[in-house]
Amino acid sequence: MFATPRAAILSVLALTQIAVASSLPELLLESRQSASAEAETLRGTSAYNLVCALIARKVSSASLVHYPGSPVFNWLLSHWSSASNQVSACVVEPGTPADVGKILEIVGKARTPFAVQSGGHGTNPGFSSTKGIHISLNSFRSVNYNKATRTVEFGTGLKWEEVYAAIERYGISVLGGRVTGVGVGGVTLGGGYAWKTNQYGLTCDSVTAFELVKPNGEVVKVTQQSDSQLFFGLKGASNNFGIVTKITMKALPQGQVWGGMISYMDPASIEAVSVATSKFANKVTDPKAAILSTFSYYQGSPLVGVQLFYDAPQPPAGVFDDFLSIPAVQTNVSTQSFLSLVQSAPANATYGLRSYFDGDLTMTFGNRLASKSLVFMTLVAEPFLPTILSHNPARTAYPFTRSKVYSPFNILFTWSDPSQDAVFEQAIRDMKEQLYAALLAEGQSDIVNAPLYPNYALWDTPVQKIYGSNLPALKSVKSRVDPSNVMGLAGGFKISSR
Repeated sequence: MFATPRAAILSVLALTQIAVASSLPELLLESRQSASAEAETLRGTSAYNLVCALIARKVSSASLVHYPGSPVFNWLLSHWSSASNQVSACVVEPGTPADVGKILEIVGKARTPFAVQSGGHGTNPGFSSTKGIHISLNSFRSVNYNKATRTVEFGTGLKWEEVYAAIERYGISVLGGRVTGVGVGGVTLGGGYAWKTNQYGLTCDSVTAFELVKPNGEVVKVTQQSDSQLFFGLKGASNNFGIVTKITMKALPQGQVWGGMISYMDPASIEAVSVATSKFANKVTDPKAAILSTFSYYQGSPLVGVQLFYDAPQPPAGVFDDFLSIPAVQTNVSTQSFLSLVQSAPANATYGLRSYFDGDLTMTFGNRLASKSLVFMTLVAEPFLPTILSHNPARTAYPFTRSKVYSPFNILFTWSDPSQDAVFEQAIRDMKEQLYAALLAEGQSDIVNAPLYPNYALWDTPVQKIYGSNLPALKSVKSRVDPSNVMGLAGGFKISSR
């Protein structure tokens, strides 16, 4: 569909075998040098290579270390958005939680930057990539359904469609991603919105347990009963407290569903879909119904699409009639399996191009950016019922208030030329400001203090905007679980202990 983009990475480290005395990395990590001398010794690529070598010796045979030049290295580093890619010194692919613990102990002592990647669908540069040690959770791929407890336990190296495929035969699903290519770890630890959120709440609301490797290497199962404060923190505060290797969620009954994608290209359809979306958001109260409305710019023309979802083989009359009555150029709406519906959206059409998300014009911005290698731009309206936060009475790190629902709104720019990154960063900020100004002009002054969804927020969003009144409690958890701030060496929205 799209031409191959210019490579986002302009240089690749050469694959080298570094011959060092077997005790040198341990000496670098364990000797009692002064802080300044240690920092100087462990600075730069060659020091990162020493840490890679030490990890390779310390982990078990279940784990692998990959270096630049290896196809596996390139594959495990890759992201849905190439703007998120960085070339690390090595990719570590741990095979056991115990080995994850060893890796965290080593990078913590060395104060070596590292990244943790589940599915690689995030677009913020440096959040799941690094020039230091890249930890891929790819090997954590188990899926287990416990019929007695009606729960599903799965590894964080999976994408949601893989989980759905594994449990489909049991007639169940879980509250996960709505399109393909999205990792289970980022969605869940960031809060998460699902096709069945209107019925059951956020993705994190249905979690009953996390298998967590703490920054000190300890492997623990975190539940409401075992550690309520840490459990609260893991539900929305991302990677601040360690590395999650397994997630246990409530199993939900799942039969056939109705829905799919409708595409419109007539400019007159933009207004019609906008009106239909507003009407759906304000009038439809059936919790089994959900939509994603996308207003896009592609190759100089507007492109409007709506993903429809109903959690039954057929929707009641009237729920989606406004969308179905608008003349469309393409549709795949039908009765189908839940997995098939998730797979039906072209979510990976822009894989490997450069993209930024922001959460919160189409033709105006499209024409402005067309000469800057713009490939695709879209605004996604995601209306939910005002009752979605009532399904879980317990506090979660995100959102910091459950007294009012603020539905997420996604802005996505996709382009091919890495030299234009700053241009698109500014464009997304400009669009966000215009949308905020329009909402304020309508009298929606409370959006200024609304919790920002961490999985859509730009990389420099202040953590106060995301975690708000929950910050003191999260800082307390941080000081107890990660007093040395090991997880501060990884990317993401960082919570300090002070």
